[in-house]
Amino acid sequence: MSTATRRSPLTDWTLLVPVVALVALVFSWGRDLPGFAVALVALCLAGAVLAAVHHAEVVAHRVGEPFGSLVLAVAVTVIEVALIVTLMADGGDKTASLARDTVFAAVMITCNGIVGLSLLVGALRNRVAVFNAEGSGAALATVATLAVLSLVLPTFTTSKPGPEFSSAQLTFAAVASLALYGLFIAVQTVRHRDYFLPVDTGNTGQGPGSGDGDGDHAEPPTARAALISLGLLFVALVAVVGNAKAVSPTIEKGVSDAGLPHAVVGVIIALLVLAPETLAAVRAARRDRVQTSLNLAYGSAIASIGLTIPAIALASVWLTGPLVLGLAPLHMVLLALTVVVGALTIVPGRATLLQGGVHLVLLAAYLFLAVSP
Repeated sequence: MSTATRRSPLTDWTLLVPVVALVALVFSWGRDLPGFAVALVALCLAGAVLAAVHHAEVVAHRVGEPFGSLVLAVAVTVIEVALIVTLMADGGDKTASLARDTVFAAVMITCNGIVGLSLLVGALRNRVAVFNAEGSGAALATVATLAVLSLVLPTFTTSKPGPEFSSAQLTFAAVASLALYGLFIAVQTVRHRDYFLPVDTGNTGQGPGSGDGDGDHAEPPTARAALISLGLLFVALVAVVGNAKAVSPTIEKGVSDAGLPHAVVGVIIALLVLAPETLAAVRAARRDRVQTSLNLAYGSAIASIGLTIPAIALASVWLTGPLVLGLAPLHMVLLALTVVVGALTIVPGRATLLQGGVHLVLLAAYLFLAVSP
C-alpha cells in the first residue's frame, strides 16, 4: 500500500457512494418501484453499507476505543428508531408489534449473529479469541435486564389486557431503559473505560504490525478527515435505513407470495440495517480486536432497547392503536437461552470455535423459527 494511500483515509468511492445512495433514496421514497429500480436501490444500499463501515473505522481510529464502537452503534440506532416511529405513525393497528419485533430481532442478531461471527473469526485466526470479561459481562447483563424489563414483563403484567404495558408501566420502562443506557455509557467511556479496550494477545504468532492489523498502527486521520467521515457516516446510515424501507414493499410482497409470516419482513429489514455493524465487527475480529467486535454487538443491543423504548413511549402520546411489546413464549425461550449461553461464553474471557458456532446456531434457530414458527 502506498504512502499516499495511507495518508488519505477518504477514498473517492467512499465520498461518492453515500451521496449517490442518498439521491437514490430521495427519488425512491414513497414510490411504487419497478423491478429494475428496486435492483438499483438494493445496489446503492449495499454500497452505503460498505461506505458506512469505512467511515466508522476512520472515526474510530481518530477517537479511539470504545468511543469508535459507540459512534456507529448509536448512529445506527437513532436512525432506526426514527424509522420505527415513522412506520408506526403511518401503519395504524397493523404495526402494533413493529417495535417489539424490530428490537427483538436486533437483540438476536447482535447477541448471537455478530458475537458468533466475531468469535469464529477471532478463533480461526488465533485458535482462541481473547477479550475483557469485565466489560463484556457488564454489557451482557445490561442487555438482559433491558430485554426482560421491556419485552418480557409486558406478557405477564395484568393492568392492561394482552402483552401490553399500561401508561404508568410504559413510563417506568422508558425511564429505567434510558437510565440504564446512560449509566452504561458512563461506565464504558469514563469510569471503567479500560474494561472495554482490546486485549493485547501478546503471542498471536503474528507480528504486531502484520496482516490486517497494520491499520491499527497507522497515523490517526486528521480532525478534518474525521469530521468529514462522521458526516458521511451519518449520510450513509440514513441511506441504509431509508433504502431498506424503500425496498421493503418488494420484500413484503415476496414474503406474502411465499406464504411466510409477516414478521419475516422485520427480520430482513433488521438484517439490512445491522449490516454495517456486522461488517465492522468482523473486520475488527480479523485484526485481533475481538473486544471491539463485542463492544459493537452488545452496544448495539443496548442502544436498540435503551433508545427505542423511551422514543416509543414518547411517541405513544400521539400514536393511535395498541402497542404490543410482550414476547411470545417461543421468543422468551430463545432470549433466555441466548443470555445463558452468552454468560457462559463471556465469563472465561476466552472463546474457541465452539462458542462462536453455538451462537450462530442460536441465530439460525431464531431465523428458521421466524420463517416456520
